[in-house]
Amino acid sequence: MDSRVRATGPVGQAPAVVWPVRSGAVPPLADGFSARPETAPALGSGLVPGAGVALVAGQNAPAGSPDWAGTCGKTQLAAFFTESLWRSRGIDLLVWVPATSRASVLSAYAEAAAASGSDHVGDAESVATRFVGWLGQTSRPWLVVLDDLADPADMEGLWPESSVGRVLVTTANPAAVSGDHRVPALPVRAFSTREALSYLMGRLTADPDQRIGAIDLVADLGCEPFALAQASAVIASSGLSCRDYRDYFAQRRGQLAEVGVGDRSAVAVTWTLSVEQAERLAPGGGAQHLLAMAALLDGHEFPGEVLTSSACCQYVSNGIGGAVDARRVWATVLSLERVGLLNVDATGPAPSVRVNSAVQAAVRLAAPQVMLDRAAHAAADALLEIWPAEEPHAWTAAALRSCAFTLQKYAGDALWTSGTGHPILLRAGQSMDGARLTGPAVEYWRDLAAASDRIVGPGSPDTLMAGNRLAGALRAAGLAKEAIAWAQWVLAGRGRVLGPEHPSTIAARVDLGRAYVAAGQSDAALPILEQAAGDWERARGADSPEALEARDDFAAACLAAGRTADATRLYRRTLGDRERVQGPHAPDTMKTRQRLADAYLAEGKTKDAIGQLKRLVNDRERVLGPDHLDTIVARGSLAAAYHKLGRMASALQLYEQACTGYERVLGADHPETLARRGDLAHAYYTVGRLSDATTTLRDTVERCERALPAGDPLTQTLRESLANIAGA
Repeated sequence: MDSRVRATGPVGQAPAVVWPVRSGAVPPLADGFSARPETAPALGSGLVPGAGVALVAGQNAPAGSPDWAGTCGKTQLAAFFTESLWRSRGIDLLVWVPATSRASVLSAYAEAAAASGSDHVGDAESVATRFVGWLGQTSRPWLVVLDDLADPADMEGLWPESSVGRVLVTTANPAAVSGDHRVPALPVRAFSTREALSYLMGRLTADPDQRIGAIDLVADLGCEPFALAQASAVIASSGLSCRDYRDYFAQRRGQLAEVGVGDRSAVAVTWTLSVEQAERLAPGGGAQHLLAMAALLDGHEFPGEVLTSSACCQYVSNGIGGAVDARRVWATVLSLERVGLLNVDATGPAPSVRVNSAVQAAVRLAAPQVMLDRAAHAAADALLEIWPAEEPHAWTAAALRSCAFTLQKYAGDALWTSGTGHPILLRAGQSMDGARLTGPAVEYWRDLAAASDRIVGPGSPDTLMAGNRLAGALRAAGLAKEAIAWAQWVLAGRGRVLGPEHPSTIAARVDLGRAYVAAGQSDAALPILEQAAGDWERARGADSPEALEARDDFAAACLAAGRTADATRLYRRTLGDRERVQGPHAPDTMKTRQRLADAYLAEGKTKDAIGQLKRLVNDRERVLGPDHLDTIVARGSLAAAYHKLGRMASALQLYEQACTGYERVLGADHPETLARRGDLAHAYYTVGRLSDATTTLRDTVERCERALPAGDPLTQTLRESLANIAGA
């Protein structure tokens, strides 16, 4: 449960933070949790400030089988230590990170940055980098838990280090941390006999007779924590004793041997008995169907709403041949929890579900392929049904994205039917783009384009759509040359399949022009964007949103190519059309006014630029409020225009207001804040306030060196300015 308390501020302004702060969902401790005094690693003595530790599986799983060895209780021990440290007030910041992919790590870091009041504006990679830098500088003690780290490459550039911080890793793959001196590996193995017996007896308190045979059952189960958890759950939810369960266990192990099942470990047997008990607890509730669906989602945590969606209810109804509603489905979910096959976390605002990865793997191995295919489509429909239309922050849909990625991994081609992909494939990628997960988004669209090309062909709408999204992701990631190549491919494909005048082809033409501009090839972009603007006017009308946006793009290319008079003329025309069609205070109208002011400045028409910027500042203050980031940006632009005209009193006042606004909204160490402080220092120098200029620059350079990557151009520029002032 997140205990942070945040004050409400104006629109666009970061709310205040009250410490201590926690970010991310820490898994609740399981019923009967044991601190394992004999076999658990001594985290308290080893995980001190400035240190890191990795909890790893005590042994490797056989190839091709579920990783039952990984179910040794690593995450539960991590959660226990985390909550103990939190309750003791040993940390001011707790960050729990599902570390199964780089996208998950980036989303979790963005959430933590926002929760702790650190700068969280920009693309996810830069936000995460600045947050890691903040962790390295803050004096507040912190703990970062990287739960279930899958690939150490996912943490490249994201590893938190500090003399006051702790890093706790859990991983089922010891190779993920082997050789890493920052996190020595501590193996987590089975219970000791004493711990196993204590755990089992503690779970069976309702009826002492159920404990008969407990010592022998502990021996049969090899003291395996997860096997004991499932066995005790079945016994507690039935009239069985430990002796009775031993008999069923032995029979089932023999049955598995008869049918040639190679893995007959304790947990490989107990989970099958748990499934049968779940069916008895909720007859006709579709327990196996729900388990098959849950096996295709991210088991670390997914919204319980997925399983009560209309899509899931319909799937279960079809599977059992009778209608079920959300209430009955949820009753079955709770029966699955009673027998130890999943966990329901009701501590948050809405229930979430967790499923052990080894159980998921066992279900996928045991379930018929036809059931898994149906479960995959139902899971995709359910995710799409509950996905929020608006995602205001990077982490809003992180769990849904992880579920979509896991589903794609295990469903394979089942999500492609009738020559097209399921809409969840597009929705997940759009969510990544919206969250500005630039690096992971490139890989996602690249993989999707390759899959679509293989399954439905290079000329299909899905393949062309994926290629178009890939081009946009490459452009956002700064990979301009590759973005141009993909944009050219999409334009050629759409022109060939749909024709040159089709709206999708025109849109692809605009995207290619934008890619050229982003690559600094404005001359190549000009004829493409000019044609696209004319195409949209013919196709949709001169006042259509598409035509107006394309004209703005053409004007931007003109400005970048040095054709300032053409840019000014186009922006003036578009501004007039937007004021007439959309209104003077519409967001797009105000954006075009900002662009026109920039064009005026580039053309040397500073007074005209000031007139537009004064109007823009007033409009944004009226519509958005004085503390909205867009208003602050406009105020800074007006300050620069006054500076250029030599009206330094007005310029200084606005520069100071803009710097204060940037620092309040984005944070003191955000690159935009630092750049504007450099502008303010320059203005101080211009009016002869050398002491103020030197003090501001020195402080800003120190902030740049602390917050920005080594060799950042802004740091170098401001350092040179400081040296020039000092030598003046």
